[in-house]
Amino acid sequence: MNSQDIKNAISGVLVVDKPVGMTSHDVVEAVRRGTGIRRAGHTGTLDPRASGVLVILIGPAVRLSEYVSASDKRYQAIIRLGSSTDTFDADGRFVQQSQQPVNVTEEQFEKILKNFEGEIEQTPPPYSAVKVGGRRAYDMARQGEEVELTPRKIQVHHLEVLEWAPPEAVVDVHCSSGTYVRSLANDIGAQLGTGAYLVGLRRTKSGRFSLRDATPLRKLQEAFQAGNWYQYLIPAAEALADWPAIELNPDEVEEVRHGHRVKQAADAPASEMVRGVSAAGELIALMIPAAGEDGSPEWQPKKVFFTSEAKVEN
Repeated sequence: MNSQDIKNAISGVLVVDKPVGMTSHDVVEAVRRGTGIRRAGHTGTLDPRASGVLVILIGPAVRLSEYVSASDKRYQAIIRLGSSTDTFDADGRFVQQSQQPVNVTEEQFEKILKNFEGEIEQTPPPYSAVKVGGRRAYDMARQGEEVELTPRKIQVHHLEVLEWAPPEAVVDVHCSSGTYVRSLANDIGAQLGTGAYLVGLRRTKSGRFSLRDATPLRKLQEAFQAGNWYQYLIPAAEALADWPAIELNPDEVEEVRHGHRVKQAADAPASEMVRGVSAAGELIALMIPAAGEDGSPEWQPKKVFFTSEAKVEN
C-alpha cells in the first residue's frame, strides 16, 4: 500500500477552534493542504467574524455530513442594543441608530428572550448564503436588489443571559441547525423597540463536540508541519456517539461491508437507524431495520464506509 492509498483510507473527524477572520472554507482548505487529503468538508458554516467549534470530516467520514450537520448548535452571542444594521451584525450599515442610552432592564431583556424559545419562524438575514431563484441572497443585496426571503421553522431550545452590561448582553444560545443568530439578535431588538445587532459570536458546541474537543487552528497547523496531526483525529464513529451502536462480529463486518443484511439480536435497540461498529470501535456502516425473507428482524446497511482493510461501495 503506497502513501496515497494510506491517505485514502484515513477517515475521521477534526474539531477545529476556528479563529476570527477566516471563512469556514479557508479552514477546510488549510486542513486539505496540511493533511494532503482532498476529501474533507465542514458540517456547518461559521461566519468570518465568528469563532469556535468547526467540525471537519476527513476521508470517507464526509459521507456522515448530512447526519452530523443536522445536529444542534450552541453559541455565546454578544448582542448590542440601541442600533440595527442591514446585515444584522457589526459589518453592516446602520439603518436604525439611537442617540439615547438604552433604557432596558435585564429583567425586560430576559422576558423578551422567552418569546424566542421553542419552535419559531425565522427569516434569514438578507446578507446570507440562502439562494433565491438560484442566486445567493448576499449577492443580490450587495447589488442593491430587494431580497425577499421565506421564513423557516427553527427550534431554540434555550436562551440565557450570561452577562448584562448595557448596551451589550452576552447570551447563551442553544438552537437547532440552520438558526441564524444574527437574525435572532435583530428580531430581539425589534421586539424591544431599541434595535439590536450581533457584535460577537463564538460557537461552543456542535452536535456532541464542544470547545473541549477543539484544537486551535494554529496548533493544528504546527502538527501538520511536524507530521503528528493524527493525534487530533477523532474516530468517525464518535461523530454520532449519541446514536445506538451495534457491535458486529468479524463475519458480520464482512457481510455488511459488502452490503449484505445481518440478523438482529433479541436485545437490539428499537431505533430508526444505528451505527454498525467493529469490536475495535471502527464505524462500518449506518444501518436501518428490515425484515428478512422469513419475517425475522435484520439490519440493512444504508451507508457503508471504507475501512483500513477494505474499500467498499454501497
